[in-house]
Amino acid sequence: MSQALYIILMIAYLITVIGIIVVVVSENRNPLKSLAWVTVLLFLPLVGIVLYIFFGRNLKSRQLISRRNKRKLLNKEDFKQIDINSLPLSDESKQEIKLAKSLTGAIYFPGNQIDIFTDGESKFKALLNDIDNATTFINLQYYIFENDKIGCTIAEHLIAKAKAGVHVRVIYDHVGCFGVKNKFYKKMLDAGIEIGPFLKVTFPQFASRLNWRNHRKVVIIDGHIGYIGGMNIADRYVSGNRLGPWRDTHLRICGPAVGGIEYSFAIDWNFMGRQLITDRTRKFDITPQQPAGVQIVTSGPMGTWGNISFIFLKAISNAKKFVYLQTPYFLPTESLLKALQAAALAKVDVRIMIPRKSDSKTLTYASFSYIKECLKAGIKFYLYDGGMLHAKTIIIDEEFCTTGSSNFDFRSFEHNFEVNAFIYSKEVNRKMLEQFNKDQEQCTRVIGNSWRHRPLLQRIAESTTRLMSPIL
Repeated sequence: MSQALYIILMIAYLITVIGIIVVVVSENRNPLKSLAWVTVLLFLPLVGIVLYIFFGRNLKSRQLISRRNKRKLLNKEDFKQIDINSLPLSDESKQEIKLAKSLTGAIYFPGNQIDIFTDGESKFKALLNDIDNATTFINLQYYIFENDKIGCTIAEHLIAKAKAGVHVRVIYDHVGCFGVKNKFYKKMLDAGIEIGPFLKVTFPQFASRLNWRNHRKVVIIDGHIGYIGGMNIADRYVSGNRLGPWRDTHLRICGPAVGGIEYSFAIDWNFMGRQLITDRTRKFDITPQQPAGVQIVTSGPMGTWGNISFIFLKAISNAKKFVYLQTPYFLPTESLLKALQAAALAKVDVRIMIPRKSDSKTLTYASFSYIKECLKAGIKFYLYDGGMLHAKTIIIDEEFCTTGSSNFDFRSFEHNFEVNAFIYSKEVNRKMLEQFNKDQEQCTRVIGNSWRHRPLLQRIAESTTRLMSPIL
């Protein structure tokens, strides 16, 4: 290579690096995230360029669905927003409901019956029973839909219903299902099921789509029953794996809030280029036996605001007695970390539970890097020893709790398409609190003195992965 050509290539290389840094800075992102990108680009420029191409693009303010189609979906919803100020809830809960309404237009649905599943066996048993009893339509969406024992069982039941005349639609995430062969999904397609991947990663869109994941896990059956939570379709949620049993949380909702779940699915379905769904959610009688109020809130990289993280922030800041958090990965934004610390310093009982060993060693080390500053503020930290804790729940005071697909990390808050159920019910809150306490019995509480004496190599790994946490 001639010296002149070498100089030209180096100049082009430097211009590319500087250009990307200028773009990152000019987008006015989270300062920590921008700093992480600038650091990588300066010290590992070649690696940084490749990472930015695949993982650094910004989709803010792009629309998932046209305004016209959005209005059509809203108009088919029979349930209208009730007066929030008239609800028999605390002022704090009313603030959180109003915030969700402002961010996403999420309707507050009173009068829902909620069943809580904390293991895959009971959840999939209920789901299969509901699928078998479907008469009109089944809309199913999962980040991971494995070709394993439980995956094949669900596929067989869906195929049987499609052949019986039930309208079946399935969305799976292309990145989440990279390891699943196409013939598994083609078998369902050939049986009459409408099925497709969300944001299919193919050339030339490979680089622009790899980082965006549809992490949602929902099912809607006949507009009458809805499922939402953290469990994917995979055998590990039933029989465990090398990490032990998988402890997760999923909900079965019967009531008007099913309309909120259906709305989320319909938007994703239309975004995939499919025909707008016109199925109607059934009308429900609101009775005292079904007391739970629910908002279904979505978030994603195309939104102007971090919808779910905003509500988390508001709810934590409003806490008066306790904040109990379960998440498989704890990589909080700066604002959420400060909110948790501020709550603990104000003598709110803040407890965070994560798995001792997760399915990602990198994310485990990154999560561990936040423990010291949490302990310093008085936050109680627990490491779950009963297997892989995959639950994503927050319980605050006596009437607020939430669960869904969103982890407490940067990826869920900024890169993934997520959906959570925000629940306002003393009864559901009590049940979730009982489960948290039960899980805590299988935990080891982290004590400051012993944590400071953990191995040097572990501390180095934590600090290194911490630098990359905003872009993991």
